[in-house]
Amino acid sequence: MAMAALRREGRRLLLSPTIPNPSPAAAAARSSVISPPNRMKSVKNIQKITKAMKMVAASKLRAVQTRTENSRGLWQPFTALLGDAPSVDVKKNIIVAITSDKGLCGGINSTSVKVSRALHKLTSGPEKESKYVILGEKGKVQLVRDSRKSIEMTVTELQKNPINYTQIAVLADDILKNVEYDALRVIFNKFHSVISFKPTMVTILSPEVAEKESEAGGKIGDLDSYEIEGGETKSEILQNLAEFQFSCVLYNGALENACSELGARMSAMDSSSRNAGDMLDRLTLTYNRTRQASITTELIEIISGASALEG
Repeated sequence: MAMAALRREGRRLLLSPTIPNPSPAAAAARSSVISPPNRMKSVKNIQKITKAMKMVAASKLRAVQTRTENSRGLWQPFTALLGDAPSVDVKKNIIVAITSDKGLCGGINSTSVKVSRALHKLTSGPEKESKYVILGEKGKVQLVRDSRKSIEMTVTELQKNPINYTQIAVLADDILKNVEYDALRVIFNKFHSVISFKPTMVTILSPEVAEKESEAGGKIGDLDSYEIEGGETKSEILQNLAEFQFSCVLYNGALENACSELGARMSAMDSSSRNAGDMLDRLTLTYNRTRQASITTELIEIISGASALEG
């Protein structure tokens, strides 16, 4: 609704009523006297919208930030147990890029897309395959331009309802059923503050690759020091851990990105409101000067006419 209102006011700012076949003097007078009030009205309306969007983003941010901070404890134990291997060299890479569905939030989507493209370039090769799974409409729009054939799956309207773990777990299960991978690389913007976010990548290895890394003496070898109950083999445990780790990372990544989006939108709308205020001041000054000049000209003409009649 707010974005539609912004578009309407933008069109209104550009369009104004026309006078058929105006003379140059009339056109100049019209552009200098009639146009500023119309523009001032449009700028005021835009300023109201941007201030309202900032307040809405601020109110949503408080709730999402608490849930984001709580979700960080879900996947961090996996890193302590299994490690994070961003430099592991595998044949099949799936890049899960988390972006937003809406704009007007600064450069968070461009940042995620830029990192995803760079990672795709690094993990592609003659004997390697790298595919995208894109979460969010904005990431899809940017990546489809030059990487349409590399897109394996897209998901939009993820944030239509408040993000919850059940929703993300179903999505993670759907992704794992539809893609073949050796490594899942989840890219999102980690929230630091309202004006700061950091592009982050978390790597989840497939059970087969994880077992090979374990045999090669990687950090995943620490799993052997734990006692396993229930009769499950190491492969089954790694399979379960990989699935649970992916759903936890995806849940935290979605919340972190949502938090970063709201913070960036707050900053963007605050800047827009200040810019609208500056533009309004300039338009008001121009309008007052033009009106004063017009009044002065009329007074001079009246005095000159009266002097001519007296003479």
